[in-house]
Amino acid sequence: MIHRFDYGDTVRVTRNVRNDGTFPGVDTGNLLVRRGSVGHVVNVGTFLQDQVIYTVHFLDLGRMIGCREEELIGADAPWIPSRFESREKVHARVTLVSGGRIMAAAGTQGEVLRVERESPGEVHYEVIFPGHVLRVPESALLSPSVEAATAASA
Repeated sequence: MIHRFDYGDTVRVTRNVRNDGTFPGVDTGNLLVRRGSVGHVVNVGTFLQDQVIYTVHFLDLGRMIGCREEELIGADAPWIPSRFESREKVHARVTLVSGGRIMAAAGTQGEVLRVERESPGEVHYEVIFPGHVLRVPESALLSPSVEAATAASA
């Protein structure tokens, strides 16, 4: 099986990695490594004979974590930090309109499907709102905790 990274390569994890139950001493679902963290590949293996899995040593955390190839980029690759990631709940900060139609009113809750860091400038997200999937810039979104705090102060 062909793999992108090799032993000793420095890599960056592109999304938060949570314990799926295979990391000892940490409750399932707890955060193991935050997106953007840099580590070194110490082993390359496979899972179910069709997925490349890298054991990455995150020196600053003192943890070795199994990461799928799609969760990693080279440490020297361009990296734009993002506020949200896949499966996170978000709220529209402003009313989102397309073709003169309101697609999501300000305050509408949605869920991030995908983070798009490849575009120049601001990070964009594919977000599913009731009845629509929209490509939304980061500046047009709020986290639910910010939305709740804003509503409480109004």
